[in-house]
Amino acid sequence: MISHPSRHCTVELQALPSRIGQVRRIVSAQLRYWHLDPLIDRAALGVTELLSNVHRHARPDKSCVVELELLVDRLTVSVRDHDPRLPVVADAVEDAALSTCGRGLAMVAAMSESWGARPEGEDGKVVWFTLPAPTTARPQPARSPRRTPEQQPAPRRPETHPSPTPITTTPVVTAPVTTAPVVTAPVVAAPAPAVAHAATASPTPARSAVPG
Repeated sequence: MISHPSRHCTVELQALPSRIGQVRRIVSAQLRYWHLDPLIDRAALGVTELLSNVHRHARPDKSCVVELELLVDRLTVSVRDHDPRLPVVADAVEDAALSTCGRGLAMVAAMSESWGARPEGEDGKVVWFTLPAPTTARPQPARSPRRTPEQQPAPRRPETHPSPTPITTTPVVTAPVTTAPVVTAPVVAAPAPAVAHAATASPTPARSAVPG
């Protein structure tokens, strides 16, 4: 089984010669994914040596777990097996007599920054080594990708807005309303029609022509 969340990778396997080569390729691919190419050769060599020791010496079985952990400034590679006995570094003469699948812990000590082993009680032990992580592999602040000249956006021209056309208000000349004076003609009473009345003369009694 393989699990590899960000900055952490574990591989469970049986430490058999046919599987050791597969794990070596898995480790190389994981470090390449983490941009740790300068550490691939040493890490692959170290994990091969640790798995070879499990294959030769571990009891009662060969099952183990390979773990890669990338911290800020170092890579830690460890192998956990079910044998509680801690390993012992062999001398050069004995190491030369080992099979071609491993050259012992002396090689791990020589090519790593540090190494060690710790017991896990009745569950077995963990053997580990560390390598210094290159500066380029350390977490860096996120940066926006740089654009090539072809990808650079064209400079934006300042937006020009047409000047508002002044609105000329024509003054409305209101002609004064001239009120013609109302001339009231005096009412002249029409003269009453002249009615001539002839004086009525009292009738003079007729006188008798005969002297009385």
